[in-house]
Amino acid sequence: MIRPRIRVTGCPRRALVLTDTPRPDCPDCAGTGGIESFYGDYDTGEYAGSDWDVCGCWTAQSWTLLPLPRWMRHTPPGGYSTAPPF
Repeated sequence: MIRPRIRVTGCPRRALVLTDTPRPDCPDCAGTGGIESFYGDYDTGEYAGSDWDVCGCWTAQSWTLLPLPRWMRHTPPGGYSTAPPF
């Protein structure tokens, strides 16, 4: 079952996308959408990285709903004001 949500993406161009979310009550991933497995170096046993395995409760698909114009930004061009609003 798909649990859709709308979010803003920035790559390759800013757009509104409809994406799936992981099931919050999943017993395998506890709602994170995947299981991280760590692995070490064979000779030294030191940490060498980690892999992310996507859980079956989540399909990592997204559909672009609306590309946003390039002039729309998260922050204003001059930045946010530090003056109080009143």
